[in-house]
Amino acid sequence: MESFRSLTVTQRDQILVEQQVFDIFKTFYNLPPSSQSFMLELQRENHVEYLTKGLTGLGPSFCVLDANRPWICYWILHSIALLDEFVDPELENNTIDFLSRCQGPNGGYAGGPGQMPHLATTYAAVNSLVTLGGDKALSSINREKLYMFLRQMKDASGGFRMHDGGEIDVRACYTAISVASLLNILDDELVQNVGNYILSCQTYEGGISGEPGSEAHGGYTFCGLATMILINEVDRLDLSSLTDWVVFRQGVEGGFQGRTNKLVDGCYSFWQGGIFALLKRLNSTKEVKPIPLGDGEGSGEESPQTTTSSDAAGEEGLNGDLSLGGSHSEIGDQHNTSSQDNVIDIDHNHSKGHANVEPLFNSLALQQYILLCSQELNGGLRDKPGKSRDHYHTCYCLSGLSVCQRSWLEDEDSPPLPRAVLGPYSNLLEPIHPLYNVVLDRYREAYEFFTKS
Repeated sequence: MESFRSLTVTQRDQILVEQQVFDIFKTFYNLPPSSQSFMLELQRENHVEYLTKGLTGLGPSFCVLDANRPWICYWILHSIALLDEFVDPELENNTIDFLSRCQGPNGGYAGGPGQMPHLATTYAAVNSLVTLGGDKALSSINREKLYMFLRQMKDASGGFRMHDGGEIDVRACYTAISVASLLNILDDELVQNVGNYILSCQTYEGGISGEPGSEAHGGYTFCGLATMILINEVDRLDLSSLTDWVVFRQGVEGGFQGRTNKLVDGCYSFWQGGIFALLKRLNSTKEVKPIPLGDGEGSGEESPQTTTSSDAAGEEGLNGDLSLGGSHSEIGDQHNTSSQDNVIDIDHNHSKGHANVEPLFNSLALQQYILLCSQELNGGLRDKPGKSRDHYHTCYCLSGLSVCQRSWLEDEDSPPLPRAVLGPYSNLLEPIHPLYNVVLDRYREAYEFFTKS
């Protein structure tokens, strides 16, 4: 006991969390096989019920999230889509109408009707509408005004401000570039010097911080890496040190921590796990050569094969057609990368490549942490044992679980083999597009809609 008191607060908290997690694991391994199967089962119906209830109405304790209502829509809708479910037409129409009322008169989306437009809630609103899909949802986005809002948020440093007069950080860069790419309005004006800003945020540890001089963080590292891929400047990052940093964020619990010497948290199943989904598509040689994503985004746990340079050439790569000028919209000049060597082809319909490396993290251990320690059997997922379920952690735990299930990639047109999915095969979630964290078929629909409009 005396030695426990002499430990730092961080050390004591870590020991307590490990004890909670290992007690759960010990109980699990002492159960009969039938009970183990139940514990590892993703409680789909309970999760959908919990999520749908949240979309129809929330209690007074949620008033503190009044400026985050598009985020609540996204967390819930994306989780439902990952579970291969849909909301009923009336609820869908109500959600579209609500998000339309969040759209500012001069572009962008606010946290609620009449509030100030903000890049974070703009990202959440656009991803929500893409997840809903259909002409009504997608055509409700005023791309011309949204483009002007993004231009207004652009800072001379190369980064973006979260809102008028707001902070400049990597989050803002990612949300702006992600939205512009997804809506096919990304141009040279928006991209200018963004890479320089992101590069200034890569720390001595290898991860990426929110702003220059801060500590490397899982969420910001995902945002920075995804941004650099979307603007075709990922080869400027030190990917070797970035990989080292994220590899060591997986702890003894099987889950990920967000920063060095911090506690495990279920949401980093995606923020850190999603980094691996991007890294495995980048062949880190002298120059970063991309590896395309496939239709199903993953296969079973077999030895991957090496991608050749011809494998990486697709017919309609994202950065060839959606974000970088394959289809010219009327909003500015599209970002042209024809002179660059590293055009990232991540088309999901035509590429047939293979990953050339095994997963750099323990995907089964992460799935075990999500299912046994983050999942609440009556619906919803949480940060860690002892915490309460919430829509945010439900969204990112499920997103990370989808990434895990497809972490071994061989034949991109095949689903994962059963041994790649912990628990029953019915646990298999829908594949996501890891750059945007939207379900893959919803991305495809949006891609077609915005390249033709």
